[in-house]
Amino acid sequence: MKSNIKDFPMLVGQDGSQDGQRWILRKVLILGRGEDCDVIIPNQQVSRHHAILKLTPQGVLLEDLGSKNGTHCNGEQVIEPRIMKEEDVIQIALAQKFILVSSDATIPLTEKDKILDILSLEEVIPRLRIDERSRRVWVRGNEVIPSLSLLQFNLLNALYQQEGRVASRSEVITSVWGEDGAIGVTEQALDALVRRLRDRLAEFDSKHEYIITIRGHGIRLEI
Repeated sequence: MKSNIKDFPMLVGQDGSQDGQRWILRKVLILGRGEDCDVIIPNQQVSRHHAILKLTPQGVLLEDLGSKNGTHCNGEQVIEPRIMKEEDVIQIALAQKFILVSSDATIPLTEKDKILDILSLEEVIPRLRIDERSRRVWVRGNEVIPSLSLLQFNLLNALYQQEGRVASRSEVITSVWGEDGAIGVTEQALDALVRRLRDRLAEFDSKHEYIITIRGHGIRLEI
């Protein structure tokens, strides 16, 4: 029998870069800075693989993965794996807090939550995820296949690393083509690449505009 999504607990981001984001814990969630983590926290205080949550017959098990700056639960440092209770608060270094709730729990809504709350829980997943090492990309949980071209991936990754900041066109060209390869690359070539990348992303999510052009300033990724 297929499990209902409400059978699983949910991790909700509070404050930090993941404020308002939600993850359903079906089995395991790895939290950390690495691109291969399930919950990515882009902060240098966070270890590459920082902590792990496991769904066990006894409940949700929280374990620190030998992180440099520590994992805390309700203000107490997690030295040994511990079983969590609903509404326990997890602190990852000084970078990010999460709260553990049941999937159908009523929780206070942030401004981001008010937007997310109109979506079904199946849809409340990160819009965009990138694994830089394998050059894989997921949009709304679906892997982009066929894979992006090298230049398309370089463009997307360059904007992704900016965390919402507007990057100048010259900065983007250098990031995509490299310092040597950028010589002679025109803005028209960049515009064509942006259009192709927009089209690829729209194949998986046509309702959201990911790449925003700020006239006179540059380009920004909207996640």
